[in-house]
Amino acid sequence: MLHATTARDAPFVRQQREKLITHLFPKGVPRLWCPTLTHFCAKGELDEMRIQRHLHHIAPYAKGVLVPGSTGEGWEMNDDDIRRLIAVVLKAARPEGMWVLIGVLKHTVADMLCCIDSMVTWLRSRAGATTPAEALARLRVVGFTVCPPKGSGLSQAGIEGALSRILERGLPTALYQLPQVTGNEMSSETVAALAARFPNFCLFKDTSGDDRVAGSGAGVDGVFLARGAEGSYARWTRAGGGPYDGLLLSTANVFAPQLHALLELLAHGQSAEAAELSRRLESVVQQTFALVAEFPAGNAFTNANKVLDHVMAYGVAARDHEPPLLYSGVRLPAEFVERASTFLREAGLFPDVGYLVPRRS
Repeated sequence: MLHATTARDAPFVRQQREKLITHLFPKGVPRLWCPTLTHFCAKGELDEMRIQRHLHHIAPYAKGVLVPGSTGEGWEMNDDDIRRLIAVVLKAARPEGMWVLIGVLKHTVADMLCCIDSMVTWLRSRAGATTPAEALARLRVVGFTVCPPKGSGLSQAGIEGALSRILERGLPTALYQLPQVTGNEMSSETVAALAARFPNFCLFKDTSGDDRVAGSGAGVDGVFLARGAEGSYARWTRAGGGPYDGLLLSTANVFAPQLHALLELLAHGQSAEAAELSRRLESVVQQTFALVAEFPAGNAFTNANKVLDHVMAYGVAARDHEPPLLYSGVRLPAEFVERASTFLREAGLFPDVGYLVPRRS
């Protein structure tokens, strides 16, 4: 594992970070990441087959997954359930060639550190490894994702100090900007200062929608920048003239093929085609997020994507299956499924055959 240096050693830190990223991702960091949904068959009970089939569906397009993120109900799940989920995902991800970021969604630094330490012990046991680095490599785990501690009154010095304690563990780490939950934001100066000191700070995800860090132009010394906010997909990556290296989107649960195609269009200079596909995707996403906005259980990222994924999984038979279940045991309304089906049809994105429907030979 890699350890902190002083800020004046920034060129050395960048070199060490590049070496670590190359080690973690020999073929390059995936441009498209997915904070995967968690499927349940009863309150708090994982639907393992459904999780596996969903991962198989998105794997050709999104080679990186965050488990569990906000979309995967990581803030609600207890640690035992999270370990069970990660065990299912690790088993399914390896044959699909997917890389796994483990989400450590806790409100205090003490809870984050405790969770990381216990997770590393569990991973070492599962992998039969003597060191954390060996365990992560064997299991295709590429690091841990943390947010700043919760608190609207936290100063930037307080945020930097808290995240430094996490990064001092030396484990590959992604920092997650999520003011909708934490009530605060890392400034571009704070992110740059952490990047200058910690070579194990590898990825930064911003779901704020304000994009202040990526848009600031502040040096992040080779940290991979991933946009987590929905909308205007074609203009945010570097290939589209934006500041981000890739996308880490909740809607990759539903639109992984289309988002991958969009990135490919941009890479080949087909900006008009990418913009049109982006417009169609954004239309469905905006309408579905608005549809679930007032639902009293779960969160908008989870609820919108579970409804859309249900349609993608069953196609025209979606109404014949019970609507998706949340971790709490609450089932989303059948009306949401019907409305989401309409949105998809209007955008020309309704599936001919759902990915759970057996194909005719």
